[in-house]
Amino acid sequence: MLKRTIFILLGFCLITISVSSQELQARVSVVASRVNSTVDKKIFATLQTQLNNLMNNRKWTSDQFSPNEKIECTFILNIESIVETNVYKASLTIQAARPVYNTSYQAALINYIDQDVAFKYQEFQPVEFNENRIQGTDAAVANITAIFAYYAYMIIGLDYDSFAPKGGDAYFRKAQNIVNNAPEGKNVSGWRVFDGSRNRYWLNENLINTRYNILHDIIYSYYRGGMDKMFDAEAEARNNALQTLTQLQAFNKENVNTMFLQFFLQAKAQELIGIFKKGTADQKVKAVEILSEIDVVNASRYKQDLK
Repeated sequence: MLKRTIFILLGFCLITISVSSQELQARVSVVASRVNSTVDKKIFATLQTQLNNLMNNRKWTSDQFSPNEKIECTFILNIESIVETNVYKASLTIQAARPVYNTSYQAALINYIDQDVAFKYQEFQPVEFNENRIQGTDAAVANITAIFAYYAYMIIGLDYDSFAPKGGDAYFRKAQNIVNNAPEGKNVSGWRVFDGSRNRYWLNENLINTRYNILHDIIYSYYRGGMDKMFDAEAEARNNALQTLTQLQAFNKENVNTMFLQFFLQAKAQELIGIFKKGTADQKVKAVEILSEIDVVNASRYKQDLK
């Protein structure tokens, strides 16, 4: 599948030969600065290597990707404490982006911190993912690969949604399979409806719930109708972006407190300010009105920068 070929402009026509290649260009970092100095930190370097191998060497789809089509993403596993022998509590920062047509700009797809990461790990134990045997024999051992696989599918789903209407549905379903068969055990959380209102369960639920199908239109229209047209049709792109915000506002009024809204807006404040900075006075007023309502945390920034 050559979904990214349109973003390579070399000044002449290219014939791109698709090759079978992994989908992700991932960089995984394991940070253990908070862990007691008596622990041999080499174990975390080994884990980092194994997680990089998992994310970059596994085929997550049946599609063919050429090297330039790979989805750039970053994972930072921050070890916060040792719960018990070989069992760790951590947070995971997930970031992914996709290129904007005819520019060098990378638009964020996901910028999220998962605070519910607990896992068991002994150096050199296999770090593998089998979608037919997600739970494994030890929940704490299986949890780390289930979490990374879940976010791999969510990233791919969001990337595909940004290029085609509801294009990522198959991968959100794969993430749902992980949620439905997620490890259960001591210290393991974030997979269930009762684990809070902002977790892996709810993010996936929002994106597979047919009541919320408008979310896929919003993702597609923001990236393809808005961001990708900024270079060639700036006025149209800005109108489309404003329409996306109007849809988000309407969605939020009908479905209060869904996880998706803040997830989508995470780290987009500067990007949205950049979009509307050159807009008309009416567009700025409307953008500030909507953004101040749906992104309260950054309301003062919108009001200041889009005066």
